Amino acid sequence: MAISDNTGRFYINGEWVSPSSGASLLDVINPATEASVAKVAIGSPEDAEKAIMAARAAFAGFSATSKDDRLTLLRRIRDVYEARIEEIADAITMEMGAPAGMARSDQAGSGLGHIEATITALESFAFEEQRGTTRIVKEAIGVAGLITPWNWPMNQIACKVAPAIAAGCTVVLKPSEIAPLSGIVFAEIMHEAGVPAGVFNLVNGDGPGVGQVLSSHPEIDIVSFTGSTRAGILVAKSAADTVKRVAQELGGKSPNIILDDAELEAAVKTGVELCFGNSGQSCDSPTRMLVPEGRHEEALAIAKQAAEGLVTGDPLAADTDLGPVISQVQYDKIQALIASGIQDGATLVSGGRDKPDGLNQGYYVKPTVFGAVTHDMRIAREEIFGPVLAIMPYGSEDEAVRIANDTVYGLAAYVQSGDLDHARSIARQMHAGQVHINYPDWDMFAPFGGYKQSGNGREYADWGMHDYLETKALIGHG
Repeated sequence: MAISDNTGRFYINGEWVSPSSGASLLDVINPATEASVAKVAIGSPEDAEKAIMAARAAFAGFSATSKDDRLTLLRRIRDVYEARIEEIADAITMEMGAPAGMARSDQAGSGLGHIEATITALESFAFEEQRGTTRIVKEAIGVAGLITPWNWPMNQIACKVAPAIAAGCTVVLKPSEIAPLSGIVFAEIMHEAGVPAGVFNLVNGDGPGVGQVLSSHPEIDIVSFTGSTRAGILVAKSAADTVKRVAQELGGKSPNIILDDAELEAAVKTGVELCFGNSGQSCDSPTRMLVPEGRHEEALAIAKQAAEGLVTGDPLAADTDLGPVISQVQYDKIQALIASGIQDGATLVSGGRDKPDGLNQGYYVKPTVFGAVTHDMRIAREEIFGPVLAIMPYGSEDEAVRIANDTVYGLAAYVQSGDLDHARSIARQMHAGQVHINYPDWDMFAPFGGYKQSGNGREYADWGMHDYLETKALIGHG
């Protein structure tokens, strides 16, 4: 694909501008080849300041626009996005290694889906209601600082930017500096769609140089962050002094309870595929599979066959299921956790340490399945963020629920059963923001977010809009 000419610039106040003298350049590494494919400008606090003040200056006018005006704008953004979706997919494959087909249908496709879901939600969204003689008004909170991750770059950009604009906010976006190319294309889309100057701004950068400024700046009214729990804690601490709203979507260690009345082969096979999708780099992946202890060995055999049926390799090859993980740092972390599973005595069912045969270049990880995993092992408790599945036997359903909930995380959970009422009863006991019953289709209108250390706030469609709105009571309005 052709790399954008704007990798060395930022989008501020409706223009592509050169970075300040304090900015630097960072290589964007293709994880499939380990080669640099572009150099992106890394902003300084001065660059972030310029973008924030542009957003602040634009807020008064944009927040006063009508719902119909914002719907018209979002529809233009959707149309331009759809026209450039192949460029977005190519950028995602290059910057974070998603297989080409998956990059088009799931990665880039999710961004389009979120824009469309926001349009649908906004069409019926009521910004005012009457309660007796009091008028309840929902109005834009102000300037939004948006910090997005590398694993689902366009999914997270769209599910933050679209509802913020729908609410009438202006935004400053900092995409991940590891995977910034798709974000630059997105900024070009916003410009082409005619987003008013200052309403959308993009500054590439790292946490200390740009993220810290967004989270602490007094002219930012909400910071919405998606990333690790460790980084989310730093964002929240930085935001505390200005008492701004903080929305966070953080880590996960999602359980997948397969009940004894489930069809085991289908439940395990699909569970393996979901865990390993996106090379295991999804915060809501079902990484802990809980199976009845009497069917543990059977489940291991099914999981082994499913894992070994997946093709890991070149993201541009048509038959590739799993591409590389994002970086050497992430590869090393995954390898260390695989080693810990072996050392702790888990049964290595498939995969293991080092790279797959024939893949000596690129950050490729063997799809790895562990069995006989106990709750005290690191692989059962820590977020691995790679293609590693821990299969855990349980005695009773009460024990399965207890193990599933005994985690600092609570982003997602999964329940499989041949009896829907049975699955529903277990699902209600899960301490998680989303519980998936019998592997349903993805629902962009369902609230997405977590309990406990998986964050706070909810995203997607109208749920996302609420984070960007303040509630005002006009008492005695009549």
